[in-house]
Amino acid sequence: MGLDGSRFLRACRREEVDRPPVWFMRQAGRYLPEYLALRRGRTFMESARDPAHCAAITLQPVTRFGVDAAILFADIMSPLDGVALPFEISAGVGPVIASPVCTLAAVRALSRFAASEMAYLGDAIGRIKAALGAETPLIGFAGAPFTMACYLIEGRGSRDFLSARRLLHDAPEFWHALMQWLSEMTIDYLRFQVESGVDALQLFDSWVGLVSPGDYRRAVFPYMRSIGSAVASWGVPLIHFGAGCSGLLELMAEAAGDVVGVDWRVELGEAWQRIGWERGIQGNLDPSVLLASPEVIRGKVAEVLRAADGRRGHIFNVGHGLSPQTPPEHVACAVAAVRAWQA
Repeated sequence: MGLDGSRFLRACRREEVDRPPVWFMRQAGRYLPEYLALRRGRTFMESARDPAHCAAITLQPVTRFGVDAAILFADIMSPLDGVALPFEISAGVGPVIASPVCTLAAVRALSRFAASEMAYLGDAIGRIKAALGAETPLIGFAGAPFTMACYLIEGRGSRDFLSARRLLHDAPEFWHALMQWLSEMTIDYLRFQVESGVDALQLFDSWVGLVSPGDYRRAVFPYMRSIGSAVASWGVPLIHFGAGCSGLLELMAEAAGDVVGVDWRVELGEAWQRIGWERGIQGNLDPSVLLASPEVIRGKVAEVLRAADGRRGHIFNVGHGLSPQTPPEHVACAVAAVRAWQA
């Protein structure tokens, strides 16, 4: 069949497939016993920076579940290795930035992305591609500029990122300088992944649902548009995902992406109508469903598939990342339910 004929890439191009492709955000992670065994005694980034570990973890859900795409094992903070900005992924806390970026002077002191500083990731991509062969695509990814700005300004995760949102309003010169730097870094990082061999890309904008449509248009949209325009010239599909973004879907679709990822807070058919039938859509099972019984899982999977109504361009996924409490056999149940839909 070859990669161009894979269900996932065909769906990204809105071509006919025998059934929707299925993969899961955070499909390689803490709910898998083989992941925990491999990670034992190592931090997240120690495994992510080890090409052999990164490749093995990326491949685990493909081997176990036969999902239709692999996604690179990394963190949205990973490109900071390429700009010499120290960070760590702290258990129970998430990303922690050693020196938050809160002033215009700090933005101007930031370095340009250097792919040479991330040779480990290029090595890992090569290993993964060799193991996947010509049947299963590999998705690369990056954090979108708004979400990255939130972490860089606050220095760690937050429920509301008030400091970042205040600066969006109160320090426009700082905000636009930081977003410009982040958009350039993101383009360079994504290009590096494509040149290393990934077959598709996803932008994660996990926190952009915190902004109003007007603020998105003014302070986020131009930078997403620049990333989308760059990726469009590389010949690989781009998925644009945001959480809590029901009020931003039209703007997100206009800004970037061949496919728009949606969470469970909006009905899939309604979301597709709003972003336009000419785009693909990804989603949108509530990940908490995978903690329920197999009967419930099969019913909820069917609801999502019925909402897609057999249209070309649907990629089945959860509406956010898998929870660490997810039983692996429940993920297998959801995959089987999607596969059975072709009947």
